[in-house]
Formats: sequence, structure tokens, C-alpha cells
Amino acid sequence: MTAAATVEAADEVATAAGPTRGGPSADAVVARHTVVATSVGELTLVAAGQALVGVYFREHRPEPDRTRFGEPVEPGDDEVLAAAAEQLAAYVDGRRTTFDLPLQPTGSERARQTWDLVAVVPRGETITYAALGRAVGVGPRAAGQYVARNPLCVVVPCHRVVASGGRLTGYAGGVDRKRQLLELEGALAPGAATVSPAPAPSATEEVDG
Repeated sequence: MTAAATVEAADEVATAAGPTRGGPSADAVVARHTVVATSVGELTLVAAGQALVGVYFREHRPEPDRTRFGEPVEPGDDEVLAAAAEQLAAYVDGRRTTFDLPLQPTGSERARQTWDLVAVVPRGETITYAALGRAVGVGPRAAGQYVARNPLCVVVPCHRVVASGGRLTGYAGGVDRKRQLLELEGALAPGAATVSPAPAPSATEEVDG
């Protein structure tokens, strides 16, 4: 899975047995982390092997298991974390619109399918929990649980998932931060209470938005 995946890949993810990832799981590799300051607040970046496995807000909810973050390192001393820190800072400052990072989130097959679909929601657009649930064969509440446990906030843009009707609901970094990111991306007008309706579904996907 990469942040540069295509929409066509999302359709394949929804029907395949699960995304393929080579190499050992992130759990089998010693992790390390760094903390960076950005315009959306302090972010903890976690890497394992040659992949980014976590991006967490300081007040992240549900709270991650920080004992699995590994040893702290300086971002400039680690190639993966340095790239992630630079790209995240540029993104939230509006100087970058996409990410090009090696990603390896850890989760169940259904959770990873959900995160893969979230990863390809285009910048400036949103998707509903109901739409995600239909794509992976669960209800909107279950889809919301998978979204809430996305370990790669901002990079895998779970802030682009909204309730039916475009309402902004819970977010790992808080609804205000979700609003900030959606305004940055042009999906939400400043001061608006809801996002614009999601694009009409394709012939193979029914979206309850």
C-alpha cells in the first residue's frame, strides 16, 4: 500500500482477499519514533524497517500503545522518519498535496481493506462511513471503528470520512483538527457545518451519503 495508490486499485481492494505486502510484518521489526511540531499540532511518527507504520496526534483517540513506538530518534538521523517529517510539514502548510512514503500499517484484513479505500479518496473529496462499510461488507458503525483505528493519520486521510449528509463527526485528533484539514484541502468551506455531497457512486458501488 502506498499513498500514491489509484482509485482503480480501491475497487480491487474491496473484492480481493486483501492487500499484498511483501517482507516481514511491522510487528516483527524493531520500531523507532520521533516527535515533530506541525501547524496541526505535535505528531509522533513511528517507523519499522523501511516503512512508516504510525502517525499519531498528541491527544490521539483511541490512545495508541506507546510502548510499541520503540526508541526515540532524531528525525534527521533516520531516512524514513526524515522523509515523513518533511512531507507532513509541507502538506499541512499547503506546500504539498500528496505523499510519497513507504507505508505498512498493521491491522486485520478487513481493517487494512478499509484503510486502503480511505487512502485513495481524492484530495478535496470525502466519503461516508456507510460507503466504506458497503465496500468492505460491514455496517457504517463497524466501518467507523476501522477508520478510528487508522494508524497513519493525515497520510491515510481518515479526516475525509464523514457521516451521512456530510456532517463532521469524531476524529482521532479532534473534530476541530478534522475541520482544519478539510478546509486546507478545499473539501469544506471556511465556517461551513457540512461538506459538499460526495460524488455519485459508480455502477458497481452504491454510496449512502
